Amino acid sequence: MISRVLGFVRDVIIARYFGASMGADAFFVAFKIPNFFRRLFAEGAFSQAFVPVLAEAKEKRGKQAVKHLVNAISFRLGGILLLLTAFGVFGSSLWMMVFAPGFIDDPVKFNLASDMLSITFPYLLLISLVAFSSAIMNTYNQFAVPAFTPVFLNLVLISFAVWVAPLLDVPVMALAWGVLVAGVVQLLFHLPFLYKLGLLPHPSKETDPGVGEVKRLMLPALFGVSVAQINLLIDTVLASFLVTGSVSWLYYSDRLMEFPLGVFGVALATVVLPGLSKKAANENWEGFREDIDSALRLVLIIGLPATLGLLLLAEPLIVSLFHYGAFTDHDVTMSGMSLMAYSFGLLGFILVKILAPAFYSRKDMKTPVKVAVVALVTNTVLNLILIGPFAHVGLAAATTVSAFVNAGMLYWYLRKQQVFTPLAGWSKLIFQVLVANLLLVGFLLWLSPATSSWLAFDAWQRMAWLGGLVVGAIVLYGIALVALGLNPKKLLKK
Repeated sequence: MISRVLGFVRDVIIARYFGASMGADAFFVAFKIPNFFRRLFAEGAFSQAFVPVLAEAKEKRGKQAVKHLVNAISFRLGGILLLLTAFGVFGSSLWMMVFAPGFIDDPVKFNLASDMLSITFPYLLLISLVAFSSAIMNTYNQFAVPAFTPVFLNLVLISFAVWVAPLLDVPVMALAWGVLVAGVVQLLFHLPFLYKLGLLPHPSKETDPGVGEVKRLMLPALFGVSVAQINLLIDTVLASFLVTGSVSWLYYSDRLMEFPLGVFGVALATVVLPGLSKKAANENWEGFREDIDSALRLVLIIGLPATLGLLLLAEPLIVSLFHYGAFTDHDVTMSGMSLMAYSFGLLGFILVKILAPAFYSRKDMKTPVKVAVVALVTNTVLNLILIGPFAHVGLAAATTVSAFVNAGMLYWYLRKQQVFTPLAGWSKLIFQVLVANLLLVGFLLWLSPATSSWLAFDAWQRMAWLGGLVVGAIVLYGIALVALGLNPKKLLKK
């Protein structure tokens, strides 16, 4: 939560100083490319493949086996990342041609984005090592340090935007340098905690049976777990052909959608995978099913009101957080429309993060890949259909539909494989949640001012109104659930 709130502060400052300008578009693409590879290789496929193998070594072979595996993996992971980083730094123009081909027609924007990418690309190496460290700590049920780490990225970027940017000939370049420095800070933050665990890596050429297992699991997971990132990247590629500002509008709306996804979805998935992996390693299938059932209940209880809140407060959120300085009324309208489209997909995105670990923890990589192929094709086809009439909003809508295709198929396969069967009590829970959400919707529609009023408010009025609406809706929703008979303690015990 701290990290996400600071992330908002960071984006507010970027919006205030750089708006949805050419420089902002260039930076968002230059930052998105190493982030894409990070989520693909490190937090995505690598973590999903590495955590089950590490958990099995921990449960069955002991601390020395874990150390041996960590040392062997760190040597190979570090080598691959060094090569990829070198290619990224020295071939930044080539990467930009691939990921933002629409920039080619604007040499100034293209060159600026390429220069930024050569600075931001080493972040991939640094943050991937952080993700490797996080996977180790999560396996040992230490979640606080990995969760707190992104705070440093936000603090460094805020500092560079405010104090370094005015010192540079091209102010927006400060953001690129901030990304690089933040990667170094985050990695250094992890080292003492790994040392305390006794698992600070000493890269070794020696092989380990787990290395082959990670490779075998990682190759299919490389595509399967990262379909959402691939979809968002396709959005960026196509948005680069649209009017200036489109990349930024999608970025700002995606950031707001990522808030509940990051605070709840990613956090829950981070905790679920090690737990499921441990139960799968010990063949505790009853506990396995209970964990999935509990996670899905939490998704319904928290994910549905978050979806409705984003939809109904899309423009107020954009206005309150970003409508300052260089961020115009037009930017508010454009970002608000894409946020509405993204908000519908929030439940789908969260469900994918919960359902995918149910396959990876059992070392079933083939099924999520089949599903990911269908979802990716769906996204691409809908992008091409919707971009014409709806521009950047069509891209967001296509991503939303593909998320539900992904989640729906994963759930269907879990049922088909008889891995998961819902436990008793779902009908009652669905009724309780729907009634409580109807009250929440009525509350927001009744009390939320018109967009023109939000635009006229000063910063403090916007924050007061927004805070009142959000807190009021949460309190009303919670009271309604309890009044309808939901017992939070019983739910958490499950």
